[in-house]
Amino acid sequence: MLIGKGAEAYIYLEEMFGRKLIIKERKKKEYRVEPLDSILRAQRTKREAKVLYLINKNNIPAPRLIAVSRFSIYMEYIDGNILRDIEITNELIGYAGSYLDKLHEINIAHGDYTPANLIYSKGKLFIIDFGLSQITNNIEEKAYDLLLMKRSISKELFSIFLEYYDKNKNRDIIERMQEIEKRGRYMIRTLA
Repeated sequence: MLIGKGAEAYIYLEEMFGRKLIIKERKKKEYRVEPLDSILRAQRTKREAKVLYLINKNNIPAPRLIAVSRFSIYMEYIDGNILRDIEITNELIGYAGSYLDKLHEINIAHGDYTPANLIYSKGKLFIIDFGLSQITNNIEEKAYDLLLMKRSISKELFSIFLEYYDKNKNRDIIERMQEIEKRGRYMIRTLA
């Protein structure tokens, strides 16, 4: 059963062997030349599966990777509420901060780390949607994760988020986020 469509993929909920699974399938883009389309979809699927594998291996709460095909990823279904749709407590945003710290520690930049990509289920928070993720030690990519979260929540919640995102260990990433923000303000001022 189709439960969602993104820019890159269709998301299906299926039952196999008595378990609910999510199948993320990258569909052909009609506007792309066929050989290029197949290569891009296969590369992105492989990259996302590798990221999910590393996250699972490091015990960071996310759907468990079940299987991968050329254009599809099969993963555990997590029944819960998207964080953006519920009241974000200090405790939940603290978990979100500590999870991003762990992602960055293993050199994974999520690419879209916001309350829309966190699920609260049975007293636990899970990270979802690794379609824009990449394995990188690039400080700028990690800083964008922080900036996206900062723009998605209140100043008070972001302050708590940063308490759990190890500020001492990640000082360079936080400083880069602040640089990016200044660039954004400068660009807006000069374009106005």
